[in-house]
Amino acid sequence: MSHKITADHLARGAAVYVRQSTMAQVVGNTESKRRQYGLADQARAAGFASVTVIDEDLGRSGSGVAERPGFARLVATVLAGEVGAVYCIEASRLARNGRDWHHLIDLCALAGTLVIDPDGAYDPRLVNDRLLLGLKGTMSEYELSLLRQRGIEARDGKARRGALRFTLPPGYVWSEDGRIEIDPDERVSGAIRMVFAKYRELGSARQLFLWARGAGLLLPVVQRNLAVCRITWRVPAYHTVV
Repeated sequence: MSHKITADHLARGAAVYVRQSTMAQVVGNTESKRRQYGLADQARAAGFASVTVIDEDLGRSGSGVAERPGFARLVATVLAGEVGAVYCIEASRLARNGRDWHHLIDLCALAGTLVIDPDGAYDPRLVNDRLLLGLKGTMSEYELSLLRQRGIEARDGKARRGALRFTLPPGYVWSEDGRIEIDPDERVSGAIRMVFAKYRELGSARQLFLWARGAGLLLPVVQRNLAVCRITWRVPAYHTVV
C-alpha cells in the first residue's frame, strides 16, 4: 500500500471509474473492461472498506463532446468530500481532453483526494505529483488527436482508391462492384420514391411530415448495431435543429 494513502483517505472510501469509448469496445474489448472492474478489488486490498464503481459511461467518448453522466457523478462525489481516492487504469479513462482532466485534478487537490492508477498513487496537492498528472493528461489528449489524424488519413486514402464504404440512407445499397445503387427491395425503394414525389407536390418538409403522420405511414430507417446494418420501419419523427 502506498504511504500516501492515509487513514483519512481510507475513511472516505474509493471511487473506481470505468469507461470505454464505444459500444464496440464494450462488446469486443472485454479484457480492458475486466481490468477496470478489477480495480475495485485492488482498492479493497489497499484498505478501502467502501468502494463505489462508477460505470455509467461505458460506450461514451471521453473527448469532451459526448455527455458523461458517470464523470459528472464522480466530480460531484469528489467535490462533496466523499471520496478519498479515484481509481482508474490510465488517464485516458478519466478524460481525453484537458478541460475535464484539469478540472478533476483541481477538485481532487481541493478535497485532498488521491488519483491512483497501476503506476502509483498521486496527490494533486504535491508539486511533483501534479506535474506527473499534468503530463499524463496532456499525453492522453495528444493520443486522441493522433488517433483522429490517423483515422482521417485512412479514410481519405480509402476514398482516393475508391474503397471507402459508409452507411447509406434508406433506399440505397452498395453493389458487389462498389457502386451505389437503388435498393432492390421494392418496398423500401417505393417508399423513398413516394416521399420525394409527395415533397415535390407539397413543397414543404413540414407539410410532408404532417401528411405522412396523418396517413399513418411507416418509413424505412437504417439501424446500425455495431457492424450490422438493417432496415426497420417507423413512424416519421420530427427533428428540430437548434
